Amino acid sequence: MEDLVIRDADVVDGSGADAYRADVVIDAGRIVSIVKEAAAAGCQRPRATREIDAEGLVLSPGFIDMHAHSDLALLRDPDHSAKAAQGVTLEVLGQDGLSYAPVDDRTLEEVRRAITGWNGYGDDIDFDWRSVGGYLDRLDRGIAVNAAYLIPQGTVRALVVGWEDRAATPAELDRMRRLVAEGLEQGAVGLSSGLTYTPGMYARDAELTELCRVVGSYGGYYCPHHRSYGAGALEAYAEMVALTREADCPLHLAHATMNFGVNKGRAPELLALLDRALQAGADITLDTYPYTPGCTTLAALLPSWASEGGPKEILARLTDPATAGRIRHDLEVTGSDGCHGVPVEWETIEISGVADPALGEYVGRTVREAADLRGEAPWDTARRLLVRDRLGTTILQHVGHEENVRAIMRHRAHTGGSDGILRGSKPHPRAYGTFPRYLGHYVRELGVLSLEECVAHLTSRPAARLRLPDRGLVREGYRADLVLFDPRTVAPGATFAEPRRLPTGIPYVLVDGRFVIEDGRRTDALPGRSVRRTPL
Repeated sequence: MEDLVIRDADVVDGSGADAYRADVVIDAGRIVSIVKEAAAAGCQRPRATREIDAEGLVLSPGFIDMHAHSDLALLRDPDHSAKAAQGVTLEVLGQDGLSYAPVDDRTLEEVRRAITGWNGYGDDIDFDWRSVGGYLDRLDRGIAVNAAYLIPQGTVRALVVGWEDRAATPAELDRMRRLVAEGLEQGAVGLSSGLTYTPGMYARDAELTELCRVVGSYGGYYCPHHRSYGAGALEAYAEMVALTREADCPLHLAHATMNFGVNKGRAPELLALLDRALQAGADITLDTYPYTPGCTTLAALLPSWASEGGPKEILARLTDPATAGRIRHDLEVTGSDGCHGVPVEWETIEISGVADPALGEYVGRTVREAADLRGEAPWDTARRLLVRDRLGTTILQHVGHEENVRAIMRHRAHTGGSDGILRGSKPHPRAYGTFPRYLGHYVRELGVLSLEECVAHLTSRPAARLRLPDRGLVREGYRADLVLFDPRTVAPGATFAEPRRLPTGIPYVLVDGRFVIEDGRRTDALPGRSVRRTPL
């Protein structure tokens, strides 16, 4: 007798095809049979040790979060309800060019400091790995959901070149190529970059092209946070398309938004650019989150010259009055490259989290609001926060446009990604709400996508990009990474006011055939493991 039968589910199988009624049988972590219209046909119903009556519920493949920042959260928080409760069964880590492998002792400390705002410093983590393979092995000890890993180009550059703004030498480039190849051989699915973050932004296109050649030769993909989402955004997208075409490497555009006032209503221009490239034979996908505000660290807004040398040098420059004045001019007048070439509007920058609890009074206020309360200029408030919080401050950036969000999510290359930072007192609700928001707000309420289309965007499309042969569809023989949700009630609980509320309407989530969400509650199961690159 099999482990489980899910009876009378409305199966939305991830292919984009119409839903159908079926009994789905699961055994040993896989889907072993699908009996369509079993009750209506009057045939013998499959039996199992456990049965779930799925009347009124949709059964779909588990959702794949193509842009996650759970690199340490998966290790420190076995519960991980932020993602499991959304129906996420696989996350892609190592994003935006900065993560924790491959490293040596020096680089690990630098990276921990640099992305404290994303993941915390990690005092509660035993960093007992240095290689990509070692990190994946650590995940294999048991996590809530599955995880794939992108080699972070900025971390590789920090390890080999350091945090200086200069071209890599031929010997350094050779070593970076070897590190990328080793990471792919150890199971990474591709390479990420953060080209508005140091030190990854210091890489010239020729350097990135050479690394992408390695990625393409292994069947991986390149996932850049490119050089601008504001002024020059279209040029930055075109740069990544041309670079990966030259390198013969698939391209996946991270959080492919068109933000800031200069890009209002310009999503069709981006989509036309991508359509021309796709028609010419390019291999391109992208991900977005279904919200307008962005989220990053306050330090990320600084100009690249002020960030050269790493966190210690940044703090030294901020404490020097003359240098701090230059930084302010770049931010407020010129338009910092860290702020995507657009002069900062302090009223759009909301403090969402601080590393130092003593600074908690700032959370939930914009920089301008906090400055007004103190009777000072916004820059003085921002500078104080950066120094006192040791660059650990996270922000929401209210610079997006709803018409752009809707247009991009309809595109044939689109997939879903939360870009969710789980730290901070008031994180972006996308960390807890991305996938139910797609299903509830954009499918049921607005009809921007049909249910079948949306599920395909969140399941089979990302599985195809990751080259996963047995995930992303409800098919016999496929892994039982599955979600049961109520299409009438599924919705995010998370709001900007209460960003950690869990979603409604998702009573069951299975990872490898084991319940991580059962009757709407998190179980103690840790069935997730690393999902490693499928060799060519």
